[in-house]
Amino acid sequence: MKSVSLGTAVLFALFTQSAVAVDAPVKKAGGVLVDSRGMTVYTYDNDAANSGKSTCTGACAQNWPPVQAGDAKLAAPYSTITRDDGSKQLAYKGKPLYTFVKDKKSGDKTGDKVKDVWHVVTD
Repeated sequence: MKSVSLGTAVLFALFTQSAVAVDAPVKKAGGVLVDSRGMTVYTYDNDAANSGKSTCTGACAQNWPPVQAGDAKLAAPYSTITRDDGSKQLAYKGKPLYTFVKDKKSGDKTGDKVKDVWHVVTD
């Protein structure tokens, strides 16, 4: 009986641990997702969720730098996409994530609703 209970507990622990992003390079702060430097993270309406693609390239990516995925161990709702240049970009619920060059300090959200296509990630 004890071995069954212990086995169940181990399986439960493994399952619940895998249900979160272990090393996600973003976290929630002040009700929004922020990167490792505390900078607000955004999504772009022109990126289709779960397409595996970013449509923000060139000058767009200079103003809206992609959040790099690095070697993070990810679990849903986080994933990565491969950009055209081969770099790995972090995605949340299938949408690529970005920061904004005009955000100068932690907590800035100046990119929210720019051209009605950029949005802070709140959930």
